Amino acid sequence: MNDFPEFMKHPLNKIPTASQHTEEIEGYVFDGADGSQVAFWKCCTQRVSQEHTHDYDEYLAVLQGQYTLIIDQQRISLGVGQEYFIPKGIAHAGEGLAGTRTVHCFGGKRIPREKQD
Repeated sequence: MNDFPEFMKHPLNKIPTASQHTEEIEGYVFDGADGSQVAFWKCCTQRVSQEHTHDYDEYLAVLQGQYTLIIDQQRISLGVGQEYFIPKGIAHAGEGLAGTRTVHCFGGKRIPREKQD
């Protein structure tokens, strides 16, 4: 597969551009009953995310392509099927090659929903 299934890309699940730390990526979010969230992202072009932290843990897995996680200026290369756990409060950034698809699970609410008319 080179993309997420259409049912996952419903406009109500689309991540607002203002809520992303990376330009030119397509993302969708799903909410857990406990306040956690799962986000699915696809890099449209090779992109670098801004360094940021969370008040909750983050888990990420690479589904397609190559993603480089950057923590304390250390570059951690992740390929298809690889995963990484980022404890809360750890500053991190990342780089994704064009076409890279990742899944990120957050132990808290990371992404606000866009208001629907």
